[in-house]
Amino acid sequence: MPAKTESNVSARVAGDKPKTRPVKMTRWFIIVGILLAILAGGLVGFNAFRSHMIAQFFANNKPPPVTVTAAEAKSEVIPNLLRAVGELAAVHQVNVTSDVSGRITDIMFTAGAHVAKGTPLIQLFDKPDQGDLASYKAQAKVAELSLDRAKQLAARQFGPQATVDQAQAAYDQANAGIAKTEALISQKLVLAPFDGVLGVRHVEVGQFLTAGTQIVSLTDLSTLYANFTVTEKDSGTLAVGQTVRVAVDAYPGKTFDGKITTIEPQISTDTRNIRVQATIANPNGILKPGMFATTTVVLPDKPAVVTVPETAVDFTLYGDSVYLIQEKKGDDGKSSFNAVRTFVRTGDRVDGRAVITSGLKPGDKVVAVGQLKLQSGAAVEVSSDPVPPKPDKAPLN
Repeated sequence: MPAKTESNVSARVAGDKPKTRPVKMTRWFIIVGILLAILAGGLVGFNAFRSHMIAQFFANNKPPPVTVTAAEAKSEVIPNLLRAVGELAAVHQVNVTSDVSGRITDIMFTAGAHVAKGTPLIQLFDKPDQGDLASYKAQAKVAELSLDRAKQLAARQFGPQATVDQAQAAYDQANAGIAKTEALISQKLVLAPFDGVLGVRHVEVGQFLTAGTQIVSLTDLSTLYANFTVTEKDSGTLAVGQTVRVAVDAYPGKTFDGKITTIEPQISTDTRNIRVQATIANPNGILKPGMFATTTVVLPDKPAVVTVPETAVDFTLYGDSVYLIQEKKGDDGKSSFNAVRTFVRTGDRVDGRAVITSGLKPGDKVVAVGQLKLQSGAAVEVSSDPVPPKPDKAPLN
């Protein structure tokens, strides 16, 4: 009986040990879980606090407004211009030549001189022709006397009418010889066909001149033609009498006015262009035939359009845009300005201004200088400085 009691006691002791172990492990997991929850909560709270402080920092530390120069979109009538390229040509220009061949005996002009119509230029050898002229004049004198005697005798019925006719024929033949010889002599004296300026001399005294060989060029610089072409599409806007402004590289910044005098009635089938000719007065003779010319035809005005300075438009492959300045009123009643990128459609560009066909209305303010420092929605401060004027000449670099 005592032995059984000891075994029961030892059995109860052995049975109590498994019951205490799970309790201790559960407490341990609970403690660890609480610590992990506290740690996770601390991390989440710290991140939330950091995010809040960063947002508050940037909210209270906005960048200062960018100083820009503003321009106002205007409604104005833009000159309706049609530009083309061409060249200048003289109204009267010729290479002076001789009708006949002969040896040059005298040169009576100075290269580069201004001559009047009929001024003698060169003389060819004409001694034989002068001799023939003297002979024909003598024959004409004798024939005239014979004709007078024959008429007197016929009037008195002392001579036949046939004698009068023969004398008349001889007299007419002598005069014809005089006229022919005088024409040959005039061909050997080369005269200026019109008023103009002579060019470089191409002949020398004593040179045998073949008919058709150039002696010197003669150009009338008082009036010039401006020949240019326009497309078939633009041909309907042209009319004789319209003003044409011509610019040449030799005189930058200067224009010469003329009028359209001729419009080709046919359109080229190869290029689908039409040839136009304008006449330009050149009293000072500074324009020269052959100059490359930029022509501008002044067409009738179109309705008013919205324009801004060219510097206000950002021309890119993705589209043209401007920075539109928008005004906002704060709670304190003060105004602030933001620049918002706005896409627009542009048209012609004339005298430093760009035509805006859509995207802006008259009175809108846009950034004209300082776009490189901006992003859409950025705060700006409008400067009182005016928009820089368009340079007379584009920079070379």
